[in-house]
Amino acid sequence: MNPTLKEPKKRFMTLKRREACLGWLFVSPALIGFSIFTFGSILYSFYLSLTNYDLISTPKWVGFDNYIRAFTKDQYFYKYFGNTLYFVVTLVPIVLALSLLLAILINKKTSWVNNIYRVALFLPSITSTVAVSMVWLWIFNPDMGLINNFLMAIGLNDVPMWLGDTAWSKPALVIMRVWQMGGYYMIMFLAGLQTIPETLYEAAELDGASGIQKFFRITLPLLSNTTFVVMILLVIEAFNMFESIFIMTAGGPLGSTSTMMYYIYEQAFSSYNMGYASALAWIFFALIMVVSLIQYKFRNEQGGE
Repeated sequence: MNPTLKEPKKRFMTLKRREACLGWLFVSPALIGFSIFTFGSILYSFYLSLTNYDLISTPKWVGFDNYIRAFTKDQYFYKYFGNTLYFVVTLVPIVLALSLLLAILINKKTSWVNNIYRVALFLPSITSTVAVSMVWLWIFNPDMGLINNFLMAIGLNDVPMWLGDTAWSKPALVIMRVWQMGGYYMIMFLAGLQTIPETLYEAAELDGASGIQKFFRITLPLLSNTTFVVMILLVIEAFNMFESIFIMTAGGPLGSTSTMMYYIYEQAFSSYNMGYASALAWIFFALIMVVSLIQYKFRNEQGGE
């Protein structure tokens, strides 16, 4: 090869290596921080799940005893696991349907009225869950709450106790979370709706398609990718309910609203069973992972991209 051609190539490779080193230099603080404080903590939590640790004494190795205890000896594990599934099964379909409905209703030409509705519906999702929970504590108050005052004003005297009743506590939390979460996923569906060409609806109208037919033959199929993402996020969010329960019910009454996340918190920071709490966290992680993989597999079988 001509020596005059080697020199530019050598300079180019040197410049490329310098750029690569500079890039790694800029991302290294984030990588180091992630390795130490996130990935390292994850590995350490798995080690703790194999020990008996109370934050004071030295961790004592117990192997898989914590995992065995969760499945065979813990009387609360399956109860709180059932509460968690209740929130998943109720929240996901309700929020999914409501957010899609809201997105369709405001999917019109941009106007100041539509913008006001969008902001009003989206605002609860960016408001602190603690603040929202405090407001809903007053709304659900059995004596002075807004809902019960309205029910009594229209002639209903046997009003629910809401958060103080084991039968109504979980539905009350579902109502609060639907109100808070609906606007966020509405925006996602709205973005998906605005990518659907209007020409498809115009062609369907010329063929005499009704509004319901256009919804099921055009809107839903073309929103399949958005719907899949929303379902994944909703399932994860429903599994991870904690702040609202911590503020509004503290797991009560009689453990009717305690979820796996709240149980992990109680074991770790109330009972100081760090080893057992870590084991519960890993079981919970495995559960969410399995559910997500099932959703991905179902999506692939349906022909999703």
